[in-house]
Amino acid sequence: MLFSITLLPPVVIDMLYQENASNAFLAAYLILLGGGFLLYLPVRRVEHDLRMREGFVVVVLFWLVLGLAGALPLYLYEALDISVTDAVFESISGLTTTGATVLVGLDDMPHAILFYRQELQWLGGMGIIVLAVAVMPMLGVGGMQLYRAETPGPVKDRKLTPRIAETAKALWFIYLGLSVSCALAYWLAGMNVFDAVTHSFSTVAIGGFSTHDASIGYFESVAIEIVAIVFMFLGGINFALHFMALKSASVGAYFRDAEFRTYSLVLLLVTVAVTVFLYASSVYTDTGDAIRHGVFHAVSIGTTTGFVIGDFASWPTFASVLLIFASFVGGCAGSTGGGMKAIRLLLLVKQGQRELMRLIHPNAQITVKLGNQPVNDQVMESVWGFFAAYVALFVIIMLILMISEQDQITAFSAVAASMNNLGPGLGNVSANYESLPDYDKWVLCFAMLVGRLEIFTLLVLLMPAFWRK
Repeated sequence: MLFSITLLPPVVIDMLYQENASNAFLAAYLILLGGGFLLYLPVRRVEHDLRMREGFVVVVLFWLVLGLAGALPLYLYEALDISVTDAVFESISGLTTTGATVLVGLDDMPHAILFYRQELQWLGGMGIIVLAVAVMPMLGVGGMQLYRAETPGPVKDRKLTPRIAETAKALWFIYLGLSVSCALAYWLAGMNVFDAVTHSFSTVAIGGFSTHDASIGYFESVAIEIVAIVFMFLGGINFALHFMALKSASVGAYFRDAEFRTYSLVLLLVTVAVTVFLYASSVYTDTGDAIRHGVFHAVSIGTTTGFVIGDFASWPTFASVLLIFASFVGGCAGSTGGGMKAIRLLLLVKQGQRELMRLIHPNAQITVKLGNQPVNDQVMESVWGFFAAYVALFVIIMLILMISEQDQITAFSAVAASMNNLGPGLGNVSANYESLPDYDKWVLCFAMLVGRLEIFTLLVLLMPAFWRK
C-alpha cells in the first residue's frame, strides 16, 4: 500500500508534460492499493515481535514482491508494448539499482515513464542503505557486521528493535542530502531541471539508469561528468562513515577506515591502468580524452553505477574486461554500490598473507586485523563462505546462460553485470538486454536479486531447515 504512493509522482509529471501516460500509473496505483489493503485486512489487529526468521523473509520479499509490483505500470502503458518478462526485468533492475535495461528509444519516451524508472532506483538505493546498515548486521549477514561497534545501527539482538527506526531516519537525511546536492550540482553544470533531478536519483543510488540512450555521454559536458564522478564515488562509500563524518564534522573518519582506503586504492589503480592503456594503444590519441574516458568509466564501472560516456565495450579487450573485473570489488559495505564489497577483498588479501606467513612460521599465532582491531575467525569464515558461494553461483548462472547459446563474453559479462548490480555488459548486452530470450532475462533477474541480497540472505530461504519450527 505504501509502495503504491510512489506511482503518484509520475502522474504529476505526466500532467506537467501532457503526454497521456498517467492512466497506466493510476490503474497500477489502484490495483496495488486495493491488493495491499486486502492483504492487510485479515492481519490488521495481529501484533508480534519480528524475529530473525521473519527478518530474512521480509528482506527478500521487499525486493521480490515490490520488483513484481513495480512492473505493473510499465506493462499497463500500452505504448511501451513490452512483455511481462521485460516489465519485471526493468522493475527489478531498477529496484536493485542494477541499471540493466530492455528499453530503447529513451529520448522519445514520456517523461512520466523516464521519471518512474529513475524513482525506482532511488527508492531501491534507500532500501539498500537501511538494509545493509540497520537490518543485515542483526541477521548476521553482509559486510556490516564488521562495523557493529562503530555504526549508528542497532546492536545485534534476537528481535528487530525500535532503534532501526532511528538509524533509518539518520540514513534517510544523509541520502536525501546527497540527492539534493547532486541535483543542484547537475543543474549548475548545465542539465535541465528534469534531467538534473532524475540523474541525481540514479547517481546517488549507484543505479545507472538514464533518461537518454547515450547515458551521460548525451550531454557532452566535462562539468556534468565531473559531478557524476564525485557523487558516484560518494555513493560507493559506507553510509555509516558519512554519518560519523557529519557527527564529528571531520573527514578523518574516512581516512581512518581501512575499507575506504582499499576502495579508493582499487579505483585509483583501475583508473591509472585504463587511462594509460587507452592512450598507449591509441584508442584516444589526445591525452585529455584518454584521461576523461579512463577516469569516468573506471569510477562508473568500478562503483557499479553503470553510466557511460562512450562505447567502452568496443575498447580493446584488456580495458573493457578490467573494468568488468573492477565491478566485482564494487563499493563499500553499507553503501548503495554492488559487487562483493571492498571489505571482503581486503580480508581475503589479509587471509592470504596470513596463510603465507604460516608456511614460514608454522607455530606462530597470527591475527588478521582491520586497523588496530582483530577480526575473529567467525567473520573470516563467513567471508570465505561468501566468496565460495559467490564464485559457485556465478559459474552456475553463467553456464545456464550458455545453454541458451550465448557466447562466453556475453554470458560472462551479463552475469557479472547482474550479480554485481552493474548494468552494462559486453557482447550482446553492451547496449541493452532487449535481444536476450525471456528465459535468460528471468535467470538474470534471479542473479540481480541474489547479488543485491548478498547471496546468503536469499539462499537461506531455499533451505528446508529454515522452515522447520
